[in-house]
Amino acid sequence: MTPSSQTKNLLKVHQVIDPEIEPNAGWGDLPIGGVIPQGGTARQFATGDWRTIRPVWSKEKCINCHRCWLYCPDISWISQDGKIQGVDLTFCKGCGICANVCPAKVHAIEMHPEDDFKSNEAAKEE
Repeated sequence: MTPSSQTKNLLKVHQVIDPEIEPNAGWGDLPIGGVIPQGGTARQFATGDWRTIRPVWSKEKCINCHRCWLYCPDISWISQDGKIQGVDLTFCKGCGICANVCPAKVHAIEMHPEDDFKSNEAAKEE
């Protein structure tokens, strides 16, 4: 059984802090959770691996109100030049806050099960 990508990411970060952690260590070798070893470590973890539902954004429907960007707890929405450009799924945990705060008349963000995208991603890798 190979470690998940999340475990690999955690190990890379903690190996910098604690060089005694072996390169092929497993989840049981990680330090106790809830410890913030240094500032800014949240950006180093691909927390999107936790997601079970994913936001699907419609550029055509979007009015660039930036509610999704403002309320997202994971800095997943990308804004450039005053316009929403899309969502960075690397950090999106699928909480659905963005879809809930998107104006009902606009409905530019819909949440879909992550499984709907697994077959498409597997086909791209082949």
